[in-house]
Amino acid sequence: MIKIFGHQAPDTDATASALIWAWYLNEIKEKPATAYVLGEPNTEAAFVLKRWGFETPEILAGVEAGEKVVIVDTNNPAELFPNISDADIRQVIDHHALAGGLTTKGPINITIRPVASTATVMMAILPSKAVDAMPDAIKGLVLSCILSDTLEFRSPTTTPRDVSLAHKLAKDLGLDIPAYAAEMFAAKSDISHFNDAELLRLDSKIFEVDGKKLRVSVLETTAPKIVMDRKASLMASMEAVAAEDGVDEVLLFVVDILSEASTLLIPNDTVNSIAEKSFDVTVSGDTVLLVGVVSRKKQIIPNLKV
Repeated sequence: MIKIFGHQAPDTDATASALIWAWYLNEIKEKPATAYVLGEPNTEAAFVLKRWGFETPEILAGVEAGEKVVIVDTNNPAELFPNISDADIRQVIDHHALAGGLTTKGPINITIRPVASTATVMMAILPSKAVDAMPDAIKGLVLSCILSDTLEFRSPTTTPRDVSLAHKLAKDLGLDIPAYAAEMFAAKSDISHFNDAELLRLDSKIFEVDGKKLRVSVLETTAPKIVMDRKASLMASMEAVAAEDGVDEVLLFVVDILSEASTLLIPNDTVNSIAEKSFDVTVSGDTVLLVGVVSRKKQIIPNLKV
């Protein structure tokens, strides 16, 4: 049995891509495979699973040495299990920068392409017989991954391949892209049942920048006021979350999908300094507006300076 999973704090692409590849291995390659997640999927991913008739994959607590695995939507060991290189990694399918650090038992297939979603990568490497046999439910997952990771084509990560594929899939499924994307983003914006610490970790990755470990969290929403109404309590929780997670600072970017801008919360002088050095802005309060900044991968992480 091959175990397939993406990164911790699973979003739509990490969750659905594991299911897409499990379908391919089981139904086309006739190799037993199971999709897993490394945590509770976010609200948008939960909506997508329900919309297309999938149960939430089981949360995988760890891997044993020698277990066969396929890793999707990440190649970064920091987003996986500490002993991930002890597993028998058979394949990596991703669309992020090469992080380094994974070791394998032998040569494997690694596909990393500069497109907006892992599902887009998968569609490019699937054989034609798999694409022809793909049921609507799997097509729906692929479309959802693209719309999620591109913010309905607003993100600078969007490529012509993502756009053309999304439109083809939407036509096959008889879906209106703006209407379906609006449903997805409404689900993503529902944060009512998360406490502050959960919100800070919901869509979050840890990066080392200039010798400092930063938890970089992003909340993408069509209703930023819901998040900003909790600004004080979120900022009050950042120090405790940083201490628990062994990082120096927590950075929270509230991305307004519709206005294509993000607001960075400024809980202390250190984050104030990071904001001013990284984004060439002057901070005068406990938030700063970053117009046009919507992508952690292309606009936030490459610019961070401590």
